Amino acid sequence: MKRPDFRQDVKRFGIDVVYYIAGSLLYAVSVNCFSVPNHIAPGGVTGVATMIHYALPTAPIGLTILILNIPLLVAAWLCISRTFTVRTLLCTALSTVVIDTLTPLLPIYKGDMFLVSVMGGVLSGVGLGLIFLRGGSTGGTEIAARLLERRFPYVPVGRLILTVDAVVIVVSAFVFNNVENAMYAVVLTFVASTLIDALVYGGAGGKLVLIFSKQQEKITAAVLQTIHRGVTKLRSRGGYTGEDSEVLLCAVRRTQVYPLRQLVAKIDPAAFIVITSAEEVLGNGFATIE
Repeated sequence: MKRPDFRQDVKRFGIDVVYYIAGSLLYAVSVNCFSVPNHIAPGGVTGVATMIHYALPTAPIGLTILILNIPLLVAAWLCISRTFTVRTLLCTALSTVVIDTLTPLLPIYKGDMFLVSVMGGVLSGVGLGLIFLRGGSTGGTEIAARLLERRFPYVPVGRLILTVDAVVIVVSAFVFNNVENAMYAVVLTFVASTLIDALVYGGAGGKLVLIFSKQQEKITAAVLQTIHRGVTKLRSRGGYTGEDSEVLLCAVRRTQVYPLRQLVAKIDPAAFIVITSAEEVLGNGFATIE
């Protein structure tokens, strides 16, 4: 018997595949037109495949990436998550096929190396961002970082990914016998990671505001009426005074931080405000959870 939401699941998966294809196409352009022809190894499995292709020009980049990912995918299946592994295998296979298919069709750009690294980073960042946006992964560094996290649980995953990429970039300086190319690889990786974060988190980000004030009721009413944002009251107790009180919690868009500060300052100049960044804010008034 089919589930009631079967059509919705199929539709969602179809949208996922469209994003994966679009992301793979952009990533293929980055690899074939900019990074590989100019001997830039932008970290991860792609960077290793680029160095192998430099030593063995007949080795297809896409196929090499897939082969290098196989042991990582097996480890991910056994140690991380089967769902994650299946999606990663799908995205990796798709991107490698697209890379090798487009290799003879795309033009090669060999010009200003800074432009090469920036454009390669832009295309790579947008391409991978589209894939990550729909829960996909191209494996490589991400799998390696997640596996290393089990050995070093106190080290953040982002730092582990950066470490793996840095090792590949440093090795590339010796393989290509060119320190400048390694520097351009850093630029490409930075641009790509910045765009990935902007695509995956930027549109759904916001600010989380904590307001400590004795005028909670007035501030709550003003925020609801003026800023049109919900307010949550959290019970609190002063560590110094021992007095019970309430802290107001409010999630707002970045453009609403200044009006909120002005509003609170007008009602209670003695208020204490803590403002912190929220990578994702999902729900009513923000991006949908779906």
